[in-house]
Amino acid sequence: MNSQLSAAITLLPLFLLLLSNFHTALADPLAEFCNKDNAKLNPGSSSRLAKLLSQLVAKAPADGYYATSSGRGRNKVHGLAQCRGDAAAKDCSTCIADAADQIARRCPGLPDGRIWYDKCFLRYSKTNFVGKLGNSPAVIFFNAENVTDPETFNAKLAGLEDEVRSQAVKPGSKGIGKGETKLLPPSAETIYAVVQCTRDLAAADCGRCLAAAVGYFADYCENKKGCRALLDGCYARYELYPF
Repeated sequence: MNSQLSAAITLLPLFLLLLSNFHTALADPLAEFCNKDNAKLNPGSSSRLAKLLSQLVAKAPADGYYATSSGRGRNKVHGLAQCRGDAAAKDCSTCIADAADQIARRCPGLPDGRIWYDKCFLRYSKTNFVGKLGNSPAVIFFNAENVTDPETFNAKLAGLEDEVRSQAVKPGSKGIGKGETKLLPPSAETIYAVVQCTRDLAAADCGRCLAAAVGYFADYCENKKGCRALLDGCYARYELYPF
């Protein structure tokens, strides 16, 4: 299915880049965003960033999530890493290690960066973003093929999206919601959906983030067989195959 994927990347908030025949592997990120609008990190912050990334690599896999900071004053750097809710511990560990390595290479000396993989997300910044829902860049991937019965498909998808979003904001859910629903004959296909917020967000902010993520489906993925929206604080995905 990956050979049929197209992707759209929206960056703060209206820059749009279209990619085709997008392929992914564990060592290759889905996307990254390096904030080049601010001055580079000073030497003190750069050394603290290296320490922070090593802490995320060491501690995030144990629970699939970890947020921390390193340094003091103007040298302080904040970071967060989280794995997909269904990622095995070994895959989580490998993914976060790759993310830390690649974000250091791709955002060298910059004060704010994030990187998305299929199974994990990592972000750092000199500004304390943990627990806050900000103006997030978004990365959107969509299947190039259209469904055959858009009216029925979209009605079923809307109901499923509401269901998984409701799950994600419940206490104890760790921000995860997932489900599936069958389409009516003659297709009898199944739509699979999953959403997940970063675990630093309160339920209300998780709900707002997911609403924004699902909103991109209508903007970029109307009538498509699959779509994935990745934001700083959450992601949402649906497909016609198990993932």
